[in-house]
Amino acid sequence: MDLFSLSLFIPYLEWDVTLQQVLMFMLQLGSATFLLTEPVISAMTTGAATHVVTSQVKYLLGMKMPYISGPLAFFHIYAYVFENIRSVQLEALLLSLLSIVVLVLVKELNEKFHRNIKVVLPIDLLLIIATSIACYYADMEYVYGIEVVGNIPKGLPSPKAPSMSVLPEVVTEAFGVALVGYVASLALAQGSAKKFKYTVDDNQEFLAHGLSNVIPSFFFCIPSAAAMGRTALLYSTGAKTQVACLISCVLILVVIYTIGPLLYWLPMCVLASIIVVGLKGMLMQFRDLKKYWNVDKIDWSIWVSTYVFTICFAANVGLLYGVVCTIAIVIFRFPRAKTLNLKNMKEVEYKYKVEDNCESLKQVKIVSVNSPLVFLNARKFHADLLKIIQKDGMSSQCEQNTLLCSFSNGSCHGELVQPCHSDRHVLILDCSGLNFFDYTGVSVLLQIYVDCKNRYIDVLLAHCKGSLIKAMQYGGNLDSENPVFFESISSAIDAIPIHRNYSKFSEQSEL
Repeated sequence: MDLFSLSLFIPYLEWDVTLQQVLMFMLQLGSATFLLTEPVISAMTTGAATHVVTSQVKYLLGMKMPYISGPLAFFHIYAYVFENIRSVQLEALLLSLLSIVVLVLVKELNEKFHRNIKVVLPIDLLLIIATSIACYYADMEYVYGIEVVGNIPKGLPSPKAPSMSVLPEVVTEAFGVALVGYVASLALAQGSAKKFKYTVDDNQEFLAHGLSNVIPSFFFCIPSAAAMGRTALLYSTGAKTQVACLISCVLILVVIYTIGPLLYWLPMCVLASIIVVGLKGMLMQFRDLKKYWNVDKIDWSIWVSTYVFTICFAANVGLLYGVVCTIAIVIFRFPRAKTLNLKNMKEVEYKYKVEDNCESLKQVKIVSVNSPLVFLNARKFHADLLKIIQKDGMSSQCEQNTLLCSFSNGSCHGELVQPCHSDRHVLILDCSGLNFFDYTGVSVLLQIYVDCKNRYIDVLLAHCKGSLIKAMQYGGNLDSENPVFFESISSAIDAIPIHRNYSKFSEQSEL
């Protein structure tokens, strides 16, 4: 089904998307999102942003271009542009360049000085108003031939229940929209969760997206999903609750009912510039290539190939390819992994008294990592280590009394005070059995290091391979003052800056 035909079924498409997302929630398919690795999501969203930018090229250049769709349409569009380069409208091109420069410059200034200013300059709105007024008084539509938005219907259409008979005709397209929209939104949700230290329920996101499309489907709306541009804008303005979205909805209703007709003179090239600049965050994910290359070249190749499949075909095809490719590579790598540590390593716990008046006991715990650390088992590794820490109470009394901080969901309540250094614990990870890893595995190790540090637990790594040390150092967040990596467990224990009067008190089989 081409885009024009699909546009005729927009209300039915959204209803089908709703049903499919709610069905995915009922089947608890959110638990399968561990297959959506960060490189795959990053490549897919970057490819989707590239498609959107490509769709705006004809407006940025002021060209008349026939509708081009299907496989490899991305390349056909740019081939058409270069073949008809002489038909580029110079006035539209200059206005597009000027708009993009102004938008990028002001947005960068807003982001740089957002802590020093109380109100962020709404450059998008100001640009729309300024260019609409200039286009009206200069009569650019007729004098220069610049395409404008034109008549915008006032108000909302009358609600109409979608016909169930049409649903089978758009079920395939709706599945792609439901999955891609969910993945893009989940990626932003997980990024926000990591930034503000909370957790995201993957299954609940399916239900939330499905129900959010119910009412809009009666008003001929398109399926909704999170937008990186709006998310970044909310970050910069300090928004933290749904009240910010409520205010945005009210303003949109005001525009629809009152201001909409006044946008008749808005140049399409300016609108296209706003869309392109809004995708800047997604397009900047190209910078992730350096990160993946330094950490795991396999993830780098997955990113590149997923991006190529996305721009050659579609976002859902690229996403499917990325998942299949990731699974195939892991299946290929797991059997080839060499087990260097054949002995059954035990968890050894030590307690020692410090030579001061503190009666508390410090604890050293050694845990071996005897399997590859990749996206398939990264969550379980994190959960198992959490069980070890919680089971044996490896959190300082100082932290329990003042932070009341949950290691599992990252949310903290209370006032931050200085740690009781006499209550610090030490966790030593024996990485001799960690044969290979990917970016997700390195991210989990770094997250464990940061979380344990917040709980006043020192994390030391022994028997690390050079590639793992390089990847973790590149990821950052490591203590530059105290060493983290050691050649052996004994050297890690010797590096603990206390008087070592150890008394081994228990041995337990590893989890």
